[in-house]
Amino acid sequence: MITKFREQEYILHRYKGNPIITTKDFPVPVEAVFNCGQTVFKGQIVLLIAAIYKNDINGNKTGIHVAMSHDGINFEIENKPLCSNRKWADIPGDCDCWVIDPRVTKIDDTYYIVRPAQIKPGKGLDIGPAAILEKTKDFKKLEFVDCIALPTNRVPCLFPEKINGMYVRLDRPYSVVRVNEPSNSRDDKLTHGMWISYSPDLIYWGHHRPLLYPPLSFANYKVGPTPPIKTKDGWLEIIHGVYLENREWCYSIGAVLLDLNDPSKIISALDHWILTPVEYYEINGRSENTVFTCGAIADETADTIRIYYGAADECIGLATGKLSELLETLKSQRMKEQVKSL
Repeated sequence: MITKFREQEYILHRYKGNPIITTKDFPVPVEAVFNCGQTVFKGQIVLLIAAIYKNDINGNKTGIHVAMSHDGINFEIENKPLCSNRKWADIPGDCDCWVIDPRVTKIDDTYYIVRPAQIKPGKGLDIGPAAILEKTKDFKKLEFVDCIALPTNRVPCLFPEKINGMYVRLDRPYSVVRVNEPSNSRDDKLTHGMWISYSPDLIYWGHHRPLLYPPLSFANYKVGPTPPIKTKDGWLEIIHGVYLENREWCYSIGAVLLDLNDPSKIISALDHWILTPVEYYEINGRSENTVFTCGAIADETADTIRIYYGAADECIGLATGKLSELLETLKSQRMKEQVKSL
């Protein structure tokens, strides 16, 4: 088990009552509740919770359920999933067999949900995940928009507004399948990183450019995005970072700051996690040694950032901190890097 990152909490602090949502809290029998999209709707905190069912529900092994809360701690979870297996492509077999890991972004009065659609066309084939876009205005009715990313790409994340007249997204496309842990070769370390792209209509995407790749101190294998948050200092981008050592994984959470007018420019990328697996519920589970988030909720007026995260793919935890501290730390690291370069 990788233990090198187990230090005192840094910027983010766990809620003392963690985990806040477990399988026992769910309204239907489930094996796991984990990675959740997160946003605010009519003054309530909304989580879109990925669940693995104990028994198939209407032929579905997984689903994404809406949970709402006035206090951010106690959630009312819907019995029926908002997102479930959808026949969006006319192919043999299954084009949407593992409904998990939603990312949600509010643009104007609409909430856009991007999630992976695992494609298995039959005959033992597994193409991997494409990304599909759905939308809702009330978290009750869901409308399919389109498939917006080819396999294998499971994490496109939308910016909450147009920039220079274009919609913008971050994602983490896969390239080659890794057999061995990272070596010292540059190509091996650049396998899974983040890209940025642009669209006139949220469907047709282009002008793809690489944005961020390992290594970071806590991520020698891959990094991936969440929906960016607009702040006075830039676009705050909460990321996951994966460290691989001796065929073992460690999923941590980090932070990046992007330029407001040109988000392809990185202002600062923290070379230190802001949350890493330490607690028993983060270390032990379906995916050991894992804290993973699909988003964050920030409030500049209240000076808070809260992150609901999947812990070991078993349950959901909450970590909070001061938004100003995170932004100042990001800016401070940038200044240190500038001094070093002189």
